[in-house]
Amino acid sequence: MTELLIETPVREPQRIRGLEMPWNRVMGSTEAPARAARALGPWHPQEFMAECVETIPEAGGMMTLVFRRCDGAPLAFRAGQYVNIAFPVNGEEHEPVDRSYSLSSSPTEPWTFSVTVKRDPGGLVSPWVHDNVRPGTVLDMLGPVGAFHLPDADRRARYLFLAAGAGITPIMSMLRTIHSLPGTANVVVLYHGAEAGGFAFHRELAYIASVDPRVKVFYALGDRGRPEEWEGFSGRLSSAMIEEVAPDANGRQVYACGPEGYLNTATELLKKVGVDDTSIYMEFFSGDRKTLLEYQAEIALASDIAEEIAEEIADSAEDYYESQPSAFGLYEPGYDAEGTLKASGLPLEIVEPEAPSSEAGKGTSEADSAAPSPDASSFDTVGTGSLTLSFMRTGINVRIDPEEHILGAAQRAGVRIGANCKEGMCGSCKVVKLSGEVEMNHQGGIRKREIDAGKFLPCCSTAQTDLVIDA
Repeated sequence: MTELLIETPVREPQRIRGLEMPWNRVMGSTEAPARAARALGPWHPQEFMAECVETIPEAGGMMTLVFRRCDGAPLAFRAGQYVNIAFPVNGEEHEPVDRSYSLSSSPTEPWTFSVTVKRDPGGLVSPWVHDNVRPGTVLDMLGPVGAFHLPDADRRARYLFLAAGAGITPIMSMLRTIHSLPGTANVVVLYHGAEAGGFAFHRELAYIASVDPRVKVFYALGDRGRPEEWEGFSGRLSSAMIEEVAPDANGRQVYACGPEGYLNTATELLKKVGVDDTSIYMEFFSGDRKTLLEYQAEIALASDIAEEIAEEIADSAEDYYESQPSAFGLYEPGYDAEGTLKASGLPLEIVEPEAPSSEAGKGTSEADSAAPSPDASSFDTVGTGSLTLSFMRTGINVRIDPEEHILGAAQRAGVRIGANCKEGMCGSCKVVKLSGEVEMNHQGGIRKREIDAGKFLPCCSTAQTDLVIDA
């Protein structure tokens, strides 16, 4: 027994390259398994009832509520998304009050899910939630909703998570998801709180950081006084603080969540340290009228979609199970002449831990930023059409007609763009347009601020001019 407690050098685990959500491969697979997965697709907002099964007090005046759907189905969502919940604050005989809360659990454990609510003493809903929601409480919900989430697949999963106060909630979902999955990733969390004892999830954060070498967690106490024993940062978010925790911030995807003032400051500071707008994703826990209207529109759209597809989902699931061999009645993989049907996704690449990744580290980031842009005129050109799509990372030009959707033409030419719903709902195919004009007819899979930053969904877009695309 004593020998087990003696610290000995342990080799780093071997991992596949990149990060990939577990549903990504089956969604790209052939019809039989994909149909089953689509019935639970994380891009489908649904209206459902859920029962609280556990409440967990958290530091900082927060409480985690664990739910399970009353229909027994899992809740499929993407890490970072939220649900809209109807609370009977004024009694069952009155109209409920709707509030949106980020999911704090990981979608890799979909049979139960959790939201974490911070008590606002002056608020209408959060005190009621803390005092009244208990195991057995059943609530009406709509979700998942939101374009603030991790990608379905990322070859170069390097993230900087910035959170302030209750903004840690969706970040916690992302962190739990990454920790639960294999794959190379590099995650830095910088978490601002008001007081030393007020950091929610601090025990779990410490545990993850201690056992997962891919994750580093830093704390900051804002501009208030700090106790003598405090070992974290002090002061509001600053560019010096960002550069100290993530000197390669300009090579990372940045996800930030918190109050409006914090996020506005973060936006300016990230620009100072060289992070491009297209690499910044933000979720506002408070905001101006424009921001609030944007969220209201998002929920209204999700409600419309949930209503439209409810019957379709039911029919799809029924058809699928009816098509199964009656002797089994269960999912089974399909086969073709070469064996088990292959699903699309990131290629399997084993990364030796001793060999430093060619994509990791500040040096690579600086090298990337200093590398000259490739000349699209030297790319091979495929396809026919009156317009040209130049895919700068893939190094290929694709000819296309103005009425043709960009995603299909790109994928036929071998450009790897992850895409699930292909209807402008899920946002999984989001890419950056470097130049040119598109016409996009999406269904909520992208936000206005992302469009303003140059992003678009090729699955529901057509080219209006020649385009240069970062893919």
